[in-house]
Amino acid sequence: MIERFLKQTSFSSIEDYNKSLEFVIPENFNFAYDVMDEWAKEKPEALAMLWTSDKGEERRFTFKDIKVQTDRTAAYFQSLGIGKGDPVMLILKRHYQWWLAMLAIHKLGAVAIPATHMLTKHDIVYRNNRASVKAIVCADDKYVTEQVLLAMDESPTVETLIGVGDNLPDGFHSWEKEWEGVPQFVRPRHVNTNEDIMLIYFTSGTSGEPKMVAHDYLYAMGHLTTGVFWHNLSEDSIHLTVADTGWGKAVWGKFYGQWFAGATVFVYDHEKFSADNIMRQIEKYHITSFCAPPTIYRFMIREDFSAYDLSSLRYCCTAGEALNPAVYDKFYELTGIRLMEGFGQTETTMTLGTMPWMTPKPGSMGMPNAQYDIDILKPDGTPCEDGEKGEIVVRVGDKKPIGLFKGYYRDEELTREAWHDGIYHTGDVAWRDEDGYYWFEGRIDDVIKSSGYRIGPFEVESALMTHPAVVECAITGVPDDIRGMVVKATVVLGKEWKERAGEELIKELQAHVKRETAPYKYPRIIEFVDELPKTISGKIRRVEIRDKDKK
Repeated sequence: MIERFLKQTSFSSIEDYNKSLEFVIPENFNFAYDVMDEWAKEKPEALAMLWTSDKGEERRFTFKDIKVQTDRTAAYFQSLGIGKGDPVMLILKRHYQWWLAMLAIHKLGAVAIPATHMLTKHDIVYRNNRASVKAIVCADDKYVTEQVLLAMDESPTVETLIGVGDNLPDGFHSWEKEWEGVPQFVRPRHVNTNEDIMLIYFTSGTSGEPKMVAHDYLYAMGHLTTGVFWHNLSEDSIHLTVADTGWGKAVWGKFYGQWFAGATVFVYDHEKFSADNIMRQIEKYHITSFCAPPTIYRFMIREDFSAYDLSSLRYCCTAGEALNPAVYDKFYELTGIRLMEGFGQTETTMTLGTMPWMTPKPGSMGMPNAQYDIDILKPDGTPCEDGEKGEIVVRVGDKKPIGLFKGYYRDEELTREAWHDGIYHTGDVAWRDEDGYYWFEGRIDDVIKSSGYRIGPFEVESALMTHPAVVECAITGVPDDIRGMVVKATVVLGKEWKERAGEELIKELQAHVKRETAPYKYPRIIEFVDELPKTISGKIRRVEIRDKDKK
């Protein structure tokens, strides 16, 4: 499959990859037709998706099944008036219908807007009106359907509500009851161009109202490198990425790139995260490849690994937030598997990563993905030398790279702020070592200036994470009359350490940080909490901690 879209399909080194990566771009590319339907022709009986749930359910979908069922879903949506260019919001949790709906929307040339099931009425109204949502497809979760219905009086563009499941309130079409009786799907004559909007994500930013990130149809192709190279997948792989379908990580890890590779996408539909349950799924279904945010690995390494048979695992990756070296080291000690870190944003596909032919450096994001021209710039716009901290940017020039967003939908001013003079500014701070590896420091707004020093939150968090008491932590700056700012640590303790929360443990943690990194970075303030505030995509909301401290 991938030979249709790449001039060279295998690489032996980062130098070879950087020199030889070149996409073959079809006219009017559509992932649903040009990849998934083609797999249905070439390998109809190969397993495309293995879906399980915490209720003990299990469903297996071959590529032929996916073709037949996405055609029927597209025909169903057509019968309800959904067509080219119509924005459709999907609030489907991890139900298998999300995959069918996404591909059906692509087949119609409509616009998919994945969303989390944790949205409130306010969130839904905001999204409906900002994007002119025409239809909402959601799970029969009581909370979700209640919030959707509450939003309708203030959502004039929404015409159709579609529900998945048996417990739907009045006002919803029933997918299960109506889906079977639709006519045969006929592919529309003109579905899309490469430049049309295919997908919109509302970013769960660390501050401000969510932005609408618009992606064109080539965004899907941009994830070929994510699945085939970073995840190192092939047709015999069974891959599990832990991600809510409302988060961009879902299309990173359980959709486009994995199916370019012809791998089996494994889905575990669960309500509440448990490291034990995830590890039991890996054991039971012989998962070969795994990807999760660092938070998941932090909880996994606290389990008793001798109680699980994880011998099927061959490859593991992580993204979403920077990986603390202590977590990398412990996971390697327990499994012998090196965690391959990647970096990107909702606005991009993977821009930096640790590829299979690279030796990972614990805590490093890896090197630039060859489909992007990446650099690090100082505040004055000049390039940083090795070792200097600056903002990660993408040099765009005259031709937008495959995978980079079109812009912030309906917000030209915001787009110009982030993308101007041929450069897209990520807002993330990093430095590059002498070998070309990039090391994350934090968001520009998160950098702490104390007594003339610039302190990146991640370097202090990494030091704290090496103490056995710390499960998670967030470093922020607190205003100080003498130093300008002082470092504060908000810490989640392990169960066995919570009884020790107090001044003695605070001093112990402070001394530990002084030993692990430069003493000026140690947290002068430490607060113990049960959990850290996070975005719906699982990223720590340091801005919320700062705002609370100001009050």
